[in-house]
Amino acid sequence: MNNGQRCKVVMLTALLAPLGLWGAGSGCAEKPVPYGVERQAAYLSPLKKREVWAVAPAVNLSGYRDADPLLQADLVYQQLQQVRGLTVIPVNRVVEVYATLKIDKVQSQEQAALVCDLLGCDGLMVPTVTAYDPYDPPKFGASLQLLSRPITFARPANVDPRELVRQATPQQVDSPQTVRFDIVQSVGMFDASNGSVREALDGYVAGRHDPVGPMGPKEYLASMDRYCGFVYHELIGEVLSKAASRRRS
Repeated sequence: MNNGQRCKVVMLTALLAPLGLWGAGSGCAEKPVPYGVERQAAYLSPLKKREVWAVAPAVNLSGYRDADPLLQADLVYQQLQQVRGLTVIPVNRVVEVYATLKIDKVQSQEQAALVCDLLGCDGLMVPTVTAYDPYDPPKFGASLQLLSRPITFARPANVDPRELVRQATPQQVDSPQTVRFDIVQSVGMFDASNGSVREALDGYVAGRHDPVGPMGPKEYLASMDRYCGFVYHELIGEVLSKAASRRRS
């Protein structure tokens, strides 16, 4: 190698070294940091058969405007999609049915059954946000209510939105033809300043956070969306367990 060639090699090294490209072919490059293994794996549905669930826009009772109902519903949808044995309908499809029925939320079990019938699903998941504090340590209170469509439910021939609202009022006397509705609910308040919540969060984060990210597992305390995803993961596990018990009874 003559002096001219040596100069070209030195210049090339100076240009490529800051980019991490020099030495990639010679085994000098750093190996990528591998992701860990999830300590809390994705749920396997305990239900006897695959069911189809839809996710409704969340109801925000927290008084905090940043708790967007559609975003919260999307977070629930993301968590439900990871459950093996479930098929999940996204919130935009539910919003379209709401617009068709001229309602902004379900106010009765009859309404929920009608929405399920129009979507062709077995149940409607309705999230509710009860507390929302995004500052470290975050606090998040929520509930998940699963309203299932009864097998005996028959869609009315003519749907009157005003009648749907009236059906939200409790009936004085149950008629012999009253349809029995199945409701499963999970409620929780998750304050990250509590040790038990932090322990559960650590178990959820393991294997899920970016190993080369600048914040590591602390990202789930700094990002409220990620923290809400953890909370919904915990609540979904309880809903699945209760739904399986209800189906067996």
